[in-house]
Amino acid sequence: MSTLPHDPILIGVIGGSGLYQMEGMTVLDEVRIDTPFGPTSDAIILGAIDTPAGTRKVAFLPRHGRGHLYNPTQIPVRANIWALKKLGVFWLTSVSAVGSLKEEIAPRDFVIPDQVIDRTRSRVNTFFDDMVVHAGFSYPFHPDITRILAAAAREEALTVHDGGTYVCMEGPLFSTRAESNLHRSWGASIIGMTALPEAKLAREAEMCYGCIALATDYDVWRDGEDHVDVTSVMANVKANVTNVQRVLKRVVAALPLGHEDESEAASALRYAIMTHPEHITPAMREKYGLFINKYLPPTAG
Repeated sequence: MSTLPHDPILIGVIGGSGLYQMEGMTVLDEVRIDTPFGPTSDAIILGAIDTPAGTRKVAFLPRHGRGHLYNPTQIPVRANIWALKKLGVFWLTSVSAVGSLKEEIAPRDFVIPDQVIDRTRSRVNTFFDDMVVHAGFSYPFHPDITRILAAAAREEALTVHDGGTYVCMEGPLFSTRAESNLHRSWGASIIGMTALPEAKLAREAEMCYGCIALATDYDVWRDGEDHVDVTSVMANVKANVTNVQRVLKRVVAALPLGHEDESEAASALRYAIMTHPEHITPAMREKYGLFINKYLPPTAG
């Protein structure tokens, strides 16, 4: 373990089920960062990847912890996003295993969702417990990065579905058949357990966030699919992880480093802070300053 790097690390990857490390990355360090929201899921792995665009540094965090220690509800998402922001991450790619809600999305296909429906009920959905911040969230997966994710998957000759709605359920149990059919009636494409509150917190952290969703099964809506077979799911996860490793290398190379301020994501809180500055206490500034200080008048003294 080490102190924080001096230079910001602009690229972050959050690995989902089965993705606990990145291939082709030279590990430079592992860091554990103290956050106002407790410890992260695991140490954050700092590494370098050689690309045609040059050597690029990446911060990688296994969402569930190495050894898969946290179920979806228990993931310390606020700590994870805060710590990645502290490192300087702006371009954030999430990798998630999901079930398919459409016949044309087969197991082992890739989906780059552009919308999400929140079906969680036991999770904290904001950093701001004691002040009012209303950030826009009409496009939960930012188009500035989703275009890059979809292109990278196509370049690897994978079957990729560009766009679609991700239903985020609470878990940890899988859907009932009635729920699965309800979600299909809404026109949703995939169902998973981890996109939220991750996407919401990434927006509040002014990150450009996108998701590579890896289909592992047909949920339980399809004839003959009476339950989700975890053995089959894990076999598909393993195959998908092999493919996504190649995709991530392309993503890292394609991200437009140096153009962060040109993305709307970089100013997501500009008009979102409703609490008047005179009511934002020093303790609140300390807790949330990583996100809001640039929008607040300086304190006296």
